[in-house]
Amino acid sequence: SYALNLGDTMREMGIAPASVRLRYGLFGAEPWTDELRQQIEQAIPGLKAYDVYGLSEIVGPGVSVECLERNGLHIQEDHFLPEIVDPDSGQPLPFGAAGELVLSNLTKEALCLVRYRTGDICSLADEPCPCGRSSVRMSKIKGRSDDMLIIRGVNVFPSEVEAALLAIPEAAPHYQLIVTRKGALDEVEVQVEALSGAGELPARLARQLRDVLGLACQVTVQPPKTIPRSEGKAIRVIDRRG
Repeated sequence: SYALNLGDTMREMGIAPASVRLRYGLFGAEPWTDELRQQIEQAIPGLKAYDVYGLSEIVGPGVSVECLERNGLHIQEDHFLPEIVDPDSGQPLPFGAAGELVLSNLTKEALCLVRYRTGDICSLADEPCPCGRSSVRMSKIKGRSDDMLIIRGVNVFPSEVEAALLAIPEAAPHYQLIVTRKGALDEVEVQVEALSGAGELPARLARQLRDVLGLACQVTVQPPKTIPRSEGKAIRVIDRRG
Protein backbone atom coordinates (compact mmCIF):
# COMPACT_ATOMS: atom_id res chain seq x y z
CA SER A 1 0.00 0.00 0.00
CA TYR A 2 2.90 2.39 0.66
CA ALA A 3 4.09 2.02 -2.95
CA LEU A 4 0.86 3.72 -4.03
CA ASN A 5 1.60 6.52 -1.58
CA LEU A 6 5.06 6.94 -3.12
CA GLY A 7 3.56 7.23 -6.62
CA ASP A 8 1.02 9.84 -5.46
CA THR A 9 3.71 11.83 -3.62
CA MET A 10 6.01 11.89 -6.65
CA ARG A 11 3.21 13.31 -8.79
CA GLU A 12 2.40 15.94 -6.14
CA MET A 13 6.10 16.95 -6.15
CA GLY A 14 6.10 17.28 -9.93
CA ILE A 15 8.22 14.15 -10.42
CA ALA A 16 7.05 11.81 -13.16
CA PRO A 17 7.14 8.32 -11.55
CA ALA A 18 8.37 6.82 -14.83
CA SER A 19 11.43 9.09 -14.70
CA VAL A 20 12.92 7.22 -11.71
CA ARG A 21 13.23 4.16 -13.99
CA LEU A 22 12.44 1.55 -11.36
CA ARG A 23 12.28 -1.86 -13.02
CA TYR A 24 11.51 -4.31 -10.21
CA GLY A 25 9.86 -3.98 -6.82
CA LEU A 26 9.63 -6.57 -4.03
CA PHE A 27 6.58 -5.93 -1.87
CA GLY A 28 5.61 -7.72 1.33
CA ALA A 29 4.63 -7.00 4.95
CA GLU A 30 0.87 -7.12 4.26
CA PRO A 31 -1.46 -9.27 2.15
CA TRP A 32 -2.08 -7.75 -1.28
CA THR A 33 -4.03 -8.90 -4.31
CA ASP A 34 -3.22 -9.15 -8.02
CA GLU A 35 -5.63 -6.25 -8.49
CA LEU A 36 -3.45 -4.11 -6.22
CA ARG A 37 -0.40 -5.28 -8.19
CA GLN A 38 -1.94 -3.72 -11.30
CA GLN A 39 -2.58 -0.47 -9.42
CA ILE A 40 1.06 -0.32 -8.25
CA GLU A 41 2.36 -0.89 -11.77
CA GLN A 42 0.08 1.85 -13.09
CA ALA A 43 1.15 4.24 -10.33
CA ILE A 44 4.87 3.71 -11.13
CA PRO A 45 5.09 3.02 -14.90
CA GLY A 46 7.85 0.64 -15.95
CA LEU A 47 7.88 -1.15 -12.59
CA LYS A 48 7.12 -4.86 -12.27
CA ALA A 49 5.76 -5.71 -8.81
CA TYR A 50 6.71 -9.01 -7.18
CA ASP A 51 5.59 -10.56 -3.92
CA VAL A 52 8.07 -11.51 -1.19
CA TYR A 53 7.13 -13.26 2.05
CA GLY A 54 8.81 -13.52 5.41
CA LEU A 55 8.27 -13.05 9.11
CA SER A 56 10.68 -11.86 11.76
CA GLU A 57 10.22 -14.93 13.98
CA ILE A 58 11.53 -17.19 11.20
CA VAL A 59 14.09 -15.07 9.35
CA GLY A 60 12.51 -11.83 8.12
CA PRO A 61 11.97 -11.27 4.38
CA GLY A 62 13.08 -14.11 2.14
CA VAL A 63 11.13 -17.19 3.18
CA SER A 64 9.67 -17.17 -0.33
CA VAL A 65 9.55 -14.93 -3.38
CA GLU A 66 7.94 -14.83 -6.81
CA CYS A 67 9.94 -15.63 -9.92
CA LEU A 68 9.43 -13.82 -13.24
CA GLU A 69 6.45 -16.09 -13.96
CA ARG A 70 4.60 -14.68 -10.92
CA ASN A 71 2.99 -18.08 -10.51
CA GLY A 72 3.24 -18.40 -6.73
CA LEU A 73 6.10 -17.73 -4.32
CA HIS A 74 9.00 -20.21 -4.34
CA ILE A 75 9.80 -21.34 -0.78
CA GLN A 76 13.50 -21.71 0.06
CA GLU A 77 13.09 -25.37 0.99
CA ASP A 78 16.72 -25.88 1.94
CA HIS A 79 16.01 -23.60 4.92
CA PHE A 80 12.27 -23.90 5.61
CA LEU A 81 9.86 -26.84 5.75
CA PRO A 82 6.32 -25.66 4.89
CA GLU A 83 2.99 -27.25 5.83
CA ILE A 84 -0.66 -26.20 5.60
CA VAL A 85 -2.99 -27.00 8.50
CA ASP A 86 -6.61 -26.42 9.34
CA PRO A 87 -6.66 -23.18 11.39
CA ASP A 88 -9.12 -24.63 13.90
CA SER A 89 -8.00 -28.23 14.38
CA GLY A 90 -4.31 -27.93 13.43
CA GLN A 91 -4.63 -31.05 11.26
CA PRO A 92 -2.45 -31.15 8.10
CA LEU A 93 -4.14 -30.35 4.78
CA PRO A 94 -3.13 -31.58 1.29
CA PHE A 95 -1.46 -29.57 -1.47
CA GLY A 96 -3.90 -27.15 -3.05
CA ALA A 97 -6.05 -26.73 0.06
CA ALA A 98 -6.17 -23.30 1.71
CA GLY A 99 -5.30 -23.14 5.38
CA GLU A 100 -2.79 -21.77 7.87
CA LEU A 101 0.88 -21.81 6.87
CA VAL A 102 3.15 -23.66 9.31
CA LEU A 103 6.94 -23.36 9.01
CA SER A 104 9.89 -25.20 10.55
CA ASN A 105 13.44 -23.82 10.46
CA LEU A 106 15.98 -26.29 9.11
CA THR A 107 19.21 -24.28 9.33
CA LYS A 108 18.63 -21.41 11.76
CA GLU A 109 20.75 -21.51 14.90
CA ALA A 110 20.02 -20.25 18.43
CA LEU A 111 16.26 -19.88 17.81
CA CYS A 112 15.05 -22.89 15.86
CA LEU A 113 11.26 -23.00 15.51
CA VAL A 114 9.49 -26.29 14.77
CA ARG A 115 5.99 -26.24 13.23
CA TYR A 116 5.54 -22.53 13.92
CA ARG A 117 1.98 -21.40 13.19
CA THR A 118 2.27 -18.20 11.18
CA GLY A 119 -1.41 -17.22 11.22
CA ASP A 120 -1.21 -16.58 7.46
CA ILE A 121 -3.78 -18.19 5.15
CA CYS A 122 -2.56 -19.58 1.81
CA SER A 123 -2.14 -22.85 -0.11
CA LEU A 124 0.87 -24.85 -1.32
CA ALA A 125 1.62 -26.28 -4.79
CA ASP A 126 4.23 -28.95 -5.51
CA GLU A 127 4.07 -29.21 -9.31
CA PRO A 128 7.06 -27.69 -11.20
CA CYS A 129 6.84 -24.01 -12.10
CA PRO A 130 7.07 -22.90 -15.76
CA CYS A 131 10.34 -21.17 -14.78
CA GLY A 132 11.89 -24.64 -14.30
CA ARG A 133 12.21 -24.64 -10.53
CA SER A 134 10.71 -27.61 -8.70
CA SER A 135 10.54 -26.16 -5.17
CA VAL A 136 7.22 -25.95 -3.38
CA ARG A 137 5.36 -22.72 -4.04
CA MET A 138 2.91 -20.90 -1.82
CA SER A 139 0.03 -18.80 -3.08
CA LYS A 140 -0.27 -15.12 -2.25
CA ILE A 141 -1.43 -14.66 1.32
CA LYS A 142 -5.22 -14.43 1.42
CA GLY A 143 -5.25 -12.94 4.89
CA ARG A 144 -4.55 -13.82 8.49
CA SER A 145 -6.56 -16.30 10.50
CA ASP A 146 -7.16 -13.55 13.09
CA ASP A 147 -8.07 -10.96 10.39
CA MET A 148 -11.07 -12.91 9.16
CA LEU A 149 -14.35 -11.16 9.91
CA ILE A 150 -17.54 -13.09 10.52
CA ILE A 151 -20.39 -10.86 9.40
CA ARG A 152 -23.89 -12.34 9.71
CA GLY A 153 -22.41 -15.82 9.38
CA VAL A 154 -20.31 -14.93 6.31
CA ASN A 155 -16.51 -15.28 6.52
CA VAL A 156 -14.85 -12.21 4.99
CA PHE A 157 -11.16 -11.46 4.45
CA PRO A 158 -10.15 -7.84 3.71
CA SER A 159 -8.28 -9.10 0.62
CA GLU A 160 -11.59 -10.32 -0.84
CA VAL A 161 -13.05 -6.85 -0.41
CA GLU A 162 -9.94 -5.34 -2.05
CA ALA A 163 -10.23 -7.63 -5.08
CA ALA A 164 -13.93 -6.81 -5.47
CA LEU A 165 -13.39 -3.04 -5.19
CA LEU A 166 -10.47 -2.87 -7.60
CA ALA A 167 -12.42 -4.80 -10.23
CA ILE A 168 -14.27 -1.47 -10.73
CA PRO A 169 -11.87 0.86 -12.64
CA GLU A 170 -13.29 4.04 -11.09
CA ALA A 171 -12.45 2.91 -7.54
CA ALA A 172 -9.13 4.05 -6.06
CA PRO A 173 -6.99 1.47 -4.20
CA HIS A 174 -7.57 3.19 -0.86
CA TYR A 175 -10.28 1.77 1.37
CA GLN A 176 -11.30 0.87 4.91
CA LEU A 177 -13.94 -1.39 6.42
CA ILE A 178 -15.91 0.00 9.37
CA VAL A 179 -17.66 -2.80 11.27
CA THR A 180 -20.43 -1.93 13.75
CA ARG A 181 -23.31 -3.73 15.42
CA LYS A 182 -26.88 -2.47 15.41
CA GLY A 183 -28.92 -4.54 17.83
CA ALA A 184 -28.12 -8.17 17.09
CA LEU A 185 -26.90 -7.57 13.53
CA ASP A 186 -23.42 -6.69 12.29
CA GLU A 187 -23.12 -3.89 9.73
CA VAL A 188 -20.21 -3.20 7.35
CA GLU A 189 -19.50 0.18 5.83
CA VAL A 190 -16.90 0.14 3.07
CA GLN A 191 -15.25 3.53 2.67
CA VAL A 192 -13.41 3.95 -0.62
CA GLU A 193 -11.94 6.82 -2.61
CA ALA A 194 -12.90 7.39 -6.24
CA LEU A 195 -10.56 8.09 -9.14
CA SER A 196 -13.27 10.20 -10.79
CA GLY A 197 -16.72 11.56 -9.91
CA ALA A 198 -18.82 9.36 -7.63
CA GLY A 199 -22.04 9.26 -9.67
CA GLU A 200 -23.42 5.73 -9.54
CA LEU A 201 -20.19 4.31 -8.12
CA PRO A 202 -21.55 3.50 -4.62
CA ALA A 203 -24.39 1.42 -6.06
CA ARG A 204 -22.04 -0.37 -8.49
CA LEU A 205 -19.59 -1.18 -5.72
CA ALA A 206 -22.37 -2.39 -3.42
CA ARG A 207 -23.60 -4.76 -6.13
CA GLN A 208 -20.06 -5.98 -6.78
CA LEU A 209 -19.46 -6.69 -3.08
CA ARG A 210 -22.80 -8.47 -2.75
CA ASP A 211 -22.03 -10.66 -5.77
CA VAL A 212 -18.51 -11.54 -4.60
CA LEU A 213 -19.04 -11.81 -0.83
CA GLY A 214 -22.70 -12.73 -0.64
CA LEU A 215 -23.07 -9.87 1.83
CA ALA A 216 -24.85 -6.52 1.69
CA CYS A 217 -22.47 -3.65 2.52
CA GLN A 218 -22.99 0.09 2.75
CA VAL A 219 -20.55 1.83 0.42
CA THR A 220 -19.43 5.41 1.07
CA VAL A 221 -17.29 7.18 -1.54
CA GLN A 222 -14.85 9.56 0.14
CA PRO A 223 -13.02 12.56 -1.36
CA PRO A 224 -9.40 11.97 -2.41
CA LYS A 225 -6.78 11.84 0.37
CA THR A 226 -9.34 11.37 3.17
CA ILE A 227 -8.71 7.70 3.93
CA PRO A 228 -5.55 7.53 6.11
CA ARG A 229 -2.29 6.43 4.48
CA SER A 230 0.02 4.31 6.58
CA GLU A 231 3.80 4.38 6.65
CA GLY A 232 3.73 0.75 7.73
CA LYS A 233 1.06 -1.87 7.24
CA ALA A 234 -2.22 -0.43 6.00
CA ILE A 235 -5.06 -0.44 8.52
CA ARG A 236 -7.91 -1.97 6.52
CA VAL A 237 -10.43 -2.81 9.27
CA ILE A 238 -11.84 -0.71 12.09
CA ASP A 239 -14.00 -2.94 14.27
CA ARG A 240 -16.36 -0.96 16.50
CA ARG A 241 -18.46 -3.89 17.75
CA GLY A 242 -17.35 -3.36 21.33
